[in-house]
Amino acid sequence: MNILEQKQIRYTITCGTLIILGLTASFHGYNLASVICYLAAFLVGGFHSAIEGIQETFQEQHLNVDLLMVLAAIGASIIGYWLEGALLIFIFSLSGALEEYAMAKSEKSMTELLNLQPKTATRIRDGHYETVDVEDLAINDVIFIKKGEAVPMDAILTEGESLFDESMINGEPLPANKKVGDEIFAGSINLHQSCTATVHKNADETVMASIIRLVEEAQEQETKTSSFINKIEDSYVKVVLVLVPLAIALFYFGFQWTWQESFYRGMILLTVMSPCALVASASPAILASLSNAAKQGILLKGGEALEQLSSIQSIVLDKTGTLTKGTPTVQNAVIVTENEEEVHAMMYEMEIRSTHPLGKSITAYTQAYKNSDAITFDSFEEVIGNGLVATTQGSTWKIGKLAWIDAEWKQHTALASDIEKHLEQGEIVLAIEKNGQLIGFYAITDEIKESSQSVLHYFNKEKIQTIMMTGDSESTAEAVAKHLEISDYQANCLPEDKAAYVKKLAEKGVSVAMVGDGINDAPALANATVGIAIGEGTALAIEASDIVLLKNNLSLIQYGHELSKKMKRIILQNIVFSLSVITILILANVFQFINLPLGVIGHEGSTILVILNGLRLLKTVK
Repeated sequence: MNILEQKQIRYTITCGTLIILGLTASFHGYNLASVICYLAAFLVGGFHSAIEGIQETFQEQHLNVDLLMVLAAIGASIIGYWLEGALLIFIFSLSGALEEYAMAKSEKSMTELLNLQPKTATRIRDGHYETVDVEDLAINDVIFIKKGEAVPMDAILTEGESLFDESMINGEPLPANKKVGDEIFAGSINLHQSCTATVHKNADETVMASIIRLVEEAQEQETKTSSFINKIEDSYVKVVLVLVPLAIALFYFGFQWTWQESFYRGMILLTVMSPCALVASASPAILASLSNAAKQGILLKGGEALEQLSSIQSIVLDKTGTLTKGTPTVQNAVIVTENEEEVHAMMYEMEIRSTHPLGKSITAYTQAYKNSDAITFDSFEEVIGNGLVATTQGSTWKIGKLAWIDAEWKQHTALASDIEKHLEQGEIVLAIEKNGQLIGFYAITDEIKESSQSVLHYFNKEKIQTIMMTGDSESTAEAVAKHLEISDYQANCLPEDKAAYVKKLAEKGVSVAMVGDGINDAPALANATVGIAIGEGTALAIEASDIVLLKNNLSLIQYGHELSKKMKRIILQNIVFSLSVITILILANVFQFINLPLGVIGHEGSTILVILNGLRLLKTVK
């Protein structure tokens, strides 16, 4: 999305340009031209805020700072300070533009996700095959799913057996073996052979539809921070709007000052009380932080996400593709009683014929051992859910699940201890058999990212609870959690389980960050206080999140947290300083120690100082 497509940012740029033209005209002595430029800057930059402030005041019975900014700018211009008024309008217009841009990004449609679901399906009715729109399917309709096709609706498999890629549902790279009676999910891909199934859910009840609905609901929820800011904004504006006229009346009737002096002091009060410095306390610091983060490869959809990151109490991380690389890799190979090179060459020739993801990891590992001449098999069969079996030159070879190859593998003294060690580490073991004898195995795992260990150590040191959630098995999850010293973990998780867990933490008052990369992580990302998506993940995960890591490097989360803490400190410094200056200027005005120029200098000077302090966030955090 191009930021210049937003109307408010174009208004802000035009407003700033007019102010520069006004300054130039004033410098060359063309005072009337400079006033005209400042007035135009008022209209361009402040019109939207004025209309919005008036509408919110009358329609929602809620006063906002937009209205106060316009009144403060008008007050400054009435007594001849056009530049100060125009700058005030410009700063607030910029703030509104950034807010509008962030909202437009967060509300981007989910067209890409919807396109993952097929638009048509093959329905079997009275023995005839017909192509129909997915919307026309009803419960109990029988559908035919070809190899390579996406499942159109959640259904129960009634005929055939096949492998289904459910990575968009559970985030796991390994396909699920489905037999008659098993449930298959809309959006999953049939990898092996054609089959039939009976629809058992309506279109709005499918797992994919639930994911979309959960994301939309979470994005519509108002945060506690937003609600609190709205209340403070309303109260602040009311106080100022009441206080300024009362102060003028007090000056005139109580202090017996002249009307001109009283009004003059009232305009000074309106000027020095305008929250220009308060706005600058946060905005430049946030913009500098966003720029800093962007240079490091961290995309933030708003300053609020970065601010909240410093206050998180728990961080929930998806396993596959987040803590791990997301690609199965052979970690170890043990071959006994046979020529190792011959076994690897045979396994390469068998697995090169397989479409299973684990087969790809074995072919990658054994590629260096392949023969120059391809092996000819007398027979070859892929046994769904178990493995491969082939016959060549009078020998029968098998590779696959331990229980399928040898149910009594624990009695194999040469391999049992090694196999158990790998299983305890949460690795997948594929056994190799030749002529009925177990001769070796491959230990396969989804490698842990190099950055995972140090990042989790950092958050544990910061007393932030670390939690891993995965659709993988209990044993694998336990092994990874133990290796990375993760505080807690949840295994066998579906998308709704992840979302419910994160939501439950939030309901307990826990500020939680969720890190994920898949479509299945999107609901949890949207429900978290801060959602963090890996940039190489799916578009929906990125849209549902508040922070996107453009590089697949978890150390960026640590950098973001450190940057967030520094930003929070600087913003607090700026707020305390700006409020102190406003208080001093108000007291100085009451005791008639300052005139309007000094009030403006004090007010604008404090603004410049807090901006410079905020710009320190451009430096790399060490």
